[in-house]
Amino acid sequence: MSTLKVSSIRDLSGSGGLNLSSGSITVNGTLTVSNININGTIAGSSAQVIPSVSGQSGKFLSTNGSTMSWASIQTGGGPKSISVYTGNNTWNKPSGIKRIWVKCTAGGGGGSGYGESGAAGAHTETIVNVENINSISVTVGGAGGGTNYSGRAGNGGTSSFGNYCSSGGGQGANRRQQHDGSTGGNPNQGSVRIYGGSSQGHRNPPGLGHGGTSFWGGSSPTSHRQQQWAQRHRAHAAYGAGGSSAKNSERGGDGRQGIVVVYEFD
Repeated sequence: MSTLKVSSIRDLSGSGGLNLSSGSITVNGTLTVSNININGTIAGSSAQVIPSVSGQSGKFLSTNGSTMSWASIQTGGGPKSISVYTGNNTWNKPSGIKRIWVKCTAGGGGGSGYGESGAAGAHTETIVNVENINSISVTVGGAGGGTNYSGRAGNGGTSSFGNYCSSGGGQGANRRQQHDGSTGGNPNQGSVRIYGGSSQGHRNPPGLGHGGTSFWGGSSPTSHRQQQWAQRHRAHAAYGAGGSSAKNSERGGDGRQGIVVVYEFD
């Protein structure tokens, strides 16, 4: 068997071909190949070389604009966890959480004794990037206390989430003006701002004044005959709702305390 050793192979014009040197081949011009059968591996610094597929089951090929790599498939965009607060506390970031969606509702005002009811607390929402934050203070507004006929019921308390959300409490019965409905809480700070529902004023028959509706729902039940009905069932009201009125000169129902809900995303 004979061996032919050459340093280059070129076409007749001398403009294209192959240079052979120390086991390497350099192409002069464009290399067009119909089929390639590779028995070994492909390596090199070219951006066109696909990374090894070994151990990359279930992944997809991704690029950052300059190099390619295998990346894992990410799951859906729903929250990873939810924290709920009905009293003052501190939110502590769970591991891996990067953003949170905060819903902040203030407390509702108390009701009175002859149709005058309490107004609901305001509601605010916002998105917070917490990649560089570990904890945030939580304040939940308390419920305004109910009062007797013609009395000024207590206002609901303000709810807040650090400096990101703040919702004002609903007014108590007779707070704005004697025998007239009270106004809902003011949404002070947040990307979404919703006033609390206002309340009902003096009316006949007595005891039928529903408290203002909050973002989460309505107030406790009313009654013309049952004593302390609104007060006895105040826990059935939605968070932040105003207190309903009572029968005749009896004590109106308390409002419902506020709530802060934090949806946590990775």
